[in-house]
Amino acid sequence: MCGIAGFCTGSGFEGALASKQAGAMADAISHRGPDDSGVWVDDKSGIAMAHRRLSILDLSPAGHQPMVSASERYVIVFNGEIYNHNEIRSELEFAGYQWRGTSDTESFLAGIETWGLELTLKKSVGMFAFALWDREKKEIYLARDRMGEKPLYYGLNNGIFFFGSELKALKAHPDFEGVVDRDSVALFLRHNYIPSPYSIYRGINKLLPGTYLCIPEKKLAYAQEAEPTAYWSLQRAATRGQDNLFLGDEEEALDELQRLLRQSVQAQCIADVPLGAFLSGGIDSSLVVALMQSQAARPVKTFTLGFEEEAYNEATHARKIAEHLGTEHHELYVTPKEAIDVIPRLPSMYDEPFSDSSQIPTNLVSQLARKQVTVSLSGDGGDEVFGGYNRYQWTRIIWDRVQRVPRAFRNIAAYIMRSQTADRWDQLYGLFRPVVPNSFRVAQFGSKVNTLADFIVNEHSHELYRSVVSHWKNPANVVLNGIEPETVLTAARADDTLGLSLEQRMMVLDSLSYLPDDILVKLDRAAMRESLETRVPLLDHRVIEFAWSLPHEMKIKDRTGKWILRRLLGKYMPHELFERPKMGFAIPLGNWLRGPIRDWAEELLKESLLDQQGFLAPKPIRKIWSEHVSRRKDHSYLLWDVLMFQAWLSEHNAR
Repeated sequence: MCGIAGFCTGSGFEGALASKQAGAMADAISHRGPDDSGVWVDDKSGIAMAHRRLSILDLSPAGHQPMVSASERYVIVFNGEIYNHNEIRSELEFAGYQWRGTSDTESFLAGIETWGLELTLKKSVGMFAFALWDREKKEIYLARDRMGEKPLYYGLNNGIFFFGSELKALKAHPDFEGVVDRDSVALFLRHNYIPSPYSIYRGINKLLPGTYLCIPEKKLAYAQEAEPTAYWSLQRAATRGQDNLFLGDEEEALDELQRLLRQSVQAQCIADVPLGAFLSGGIDSSLVVALMQSQAARPVKTFTLGFEEEAYNEATHARKIAEHLGTEHHELYVTPKEAIDVIPRLPSMYDEPFSDSSQIPTNLVSQLARKQVTVSLSGDGGDEVFGGYNRYQWTRIIWDRVQRVPRAFRNIAAYIMRSQTADRWDQLYGLFRPVVPNSFRVAQFGSKVNTLADFIVNEHSHELYRSVVSHWKNPANVVLNGIEPETVLTAARADDTLGLSLEQRMMVLDSLSYLPDDILVKLDRAAMRESLETRVPLLDHRVIEFAWSLPHEMKIKDRTGKWILRRLLGKYMPHELFERPKMGFAIPLGNWLRGPIRDWAEELLKESLLDQQGFLAPKPIRKIWSEHVSRRKDHSYLLWDVLMFQAWLSEHNAR
């Protein structure tokens, strides 16, 4: 894992100065690559490329970057891993290719020389983001992996084309001017992240997953208008899979899934440094660890975070699974103070407003893992690919019923649901929980009731997903002069995703937005802050394509999501070890806001400060803050959105 950065002026520049500037950009993300650094400059073409290296494969100088191809036509800065690079090498060796080292970057670069960029991308299995300079055609290419595991920002700013793994790399250049985009702030308050292709800065984009961008040197001034080209599409994989369903029975599907996942895990366990895995005790991480351990010669190192608050603690479940599988298990029970101490680092860690509160435990478990390993596998992606979120089935069930009810009655029901706090609904649910069937049990019942109230007032099914995932329902009323631009979610209003069911459309949209822009961002920044590489076997595109070829009832069956993953995991451990309500990676945020971090929050939410900054309307924010601290309602998620923006803005303004 590494960090990349660079810039292009479209004309010549003074080489020594440009080299220094590119080096400073790379140094700003040195946590992504503490082992080595390098800069390559072409002063005549006006391009500078910089790299920070976290050595994982080929620890020798032969893996140094920026890397020049054998013919010297191409120069690359590469972040990520190509898991099948040895297969690529074997194919190229028939053409007589001579290798300088054993790095996957060299394999990938040789593929580009032999087959061209797009075919090499299609042949490659991995996670990556890179910049490639074609010295012959004078063109710069940017590309990103299929599911968006690795980040890549780019854009034209102050007449210079910038790119980098993180925004802090761009901000390190003296000519970069970061102007806050109010429209992106509105998007952030709705989603708790800024959806691709937008970023917090005007004119700076995130490259969409599964695409590459080509910008000729002569057209650099029009770089903002360049459209990425898709070399792989999740939508196409989903619709093609459903049009060509797997024809085998359930046992044959189970065998094929096991084969693909074992293949993925085996490939992602290749490293020249110590390797382990996160183990939350949930289905996805348990399956990844089970597959790792079944193929390992010694106990796999596993890592779990625990909280003293029982409602948020999965460590006891993870320990039992680790004992059953025979892993070398490490756990850390975190005090509220230790978790809260992470908060001041979050604005710098994420570079732009980001308010998935599980960012805190994700960073803490990364700190724990980094003491033992350099690479850690993760179970992320199973919910989106195999239908694991409760909202998929509940949305369809509820929508099938509520759409028959007149809108006026639905509005009354929503009013009643909103009349009680989330805590009060949790208390009421607790009275009846012992007689609720396991398939109907849910965690954080109270917050889901409040979500349901917002949900049932929708008039059309195409509004559902956006309603379900929205935090602030009307962010334009909070962000001054901010208007939400179109995203994949609003574009979906006129797109039935080619005939997929409601649950399937939600899964596709999650895979296009929530997964790359929230889950994978959270994982990448929290881990890379500690110089820890993370790998996600469930997001191998061959696994995803197979999953989308399965009949829907093999994923969601009898009101149970991830049915086939549960069946597969049952081959490695008793069902009672993992069959329980989904918890997530949550923290007691609501209580913290009323207690140990209340003073910090109050300072950021002062009406005078909000007025002075001029981004957010104070009245609606002060209203929910008052309701929250008085325990009339639980607004922890809405407040965390605002607080993370305020914390980020304070750091932005201080520079």
